[in-house]
Amino acid sequence: MTIDPSIPSVVAVRAHIPEDAFTARTLGTLREGSGVVIGDKGLVLTIGYLITEAEEVWLTTHDNRVLAAHALAYDTESGFGLVQALGDLNLPALEFGDSAKARLGDAAVFADGQGEAVRTVIVAKQEFAGYWEYLLDEAIFTAPAHPSWGGAALIDGEGKLLGIGSLRLQMIHNGQVTDINMVVPINLLPPIIDDLLSRGSVDKAPRPWLGVFSAENNGDVVVMNVSDNGPAAKAGLQRGDVISDVADGKVSGLADFYRKVWETGPAGAAVPMRIVRDGREKWVRVASADRNSFLAKPHLQ
Repeated sequence: MTIDPSIPSVVAVRAHIPEDAFTARTLGTLREGSGVVIGDKGLVLTIGYLITEAEEVWLTTHDNRVLAAHALAYDTESGFGLVQALGDLNLPALEFGDSAKARLGDAAVFADGQGEAVRTVIVAKQEFAGYWEYLLDEAIFTAPAHPSWGGAALIDGEGKLLGIGSLRLQMIHNGQVTDINMVVPINLLPPIIDDLLSRGSVDKAPRPWLGVFSAENNGDVVVMNVSDNGPAAKAGLQRGDVISDVADGKVSGLADFYRKVWETGPAGAAVPMRIVRDGREKWVRVASADRNSFLAKPHLQ
């Protein structure tokens, strides 16, 4: 595997977030992970939750150089974030691979900004629905898991970037529990990167956001929590509510729930939902919102 020249292009990312930021309570005010140099002028790709609402960002190279940076963009649909170094990183941009062509069983390397690289294998490529109103049609899953996955680089056998680390999860295989990583595929970036660089967001109507944290249990979508002052909280949704219908369609799982909500229209659309609470059914209407309107914006420079 031709990987050694590419690993120095992975840097450590450290972000400081104001205590009054919308995401401070759930994601913390000090966030650390990794990012990958993808531009010759110090443009770094990372996972967006590291830099959401950041007021300070610092990058550290493998040779311990520390540079200030600023958050350029965070795309809630893909989960990618972009950071611009405010100085010369003097690191080559990592070339993109083709995540669509990656196959089960392909060997890869998962490298973080601290210099730790894990030799791993692609064990699945499939739909992923996250509890925070997040959905990928085809995420990449790898094992063994990297212990410092956030923003780490998944690098293929040719030394090219296949994706960015997002989560550490568990799967059961042959009765054994195995730790795995979920990776956001790099092919999601080229269609949106020009918008992210010029606008800080993708140039399209934002999806309706409810501010609900949900889990799937035997096909049922169960409310685990709601965002403070978010649309779901204002509509009265509570922990333990089962969401059975959206508009005129029955919900069959978390991914189906999200798709039905997003089909109701752009952000601001009213989302009618049937819920089951304590064995009783009731209809509620949630006045959806633009998730980004709750977040402090990156500063374009």
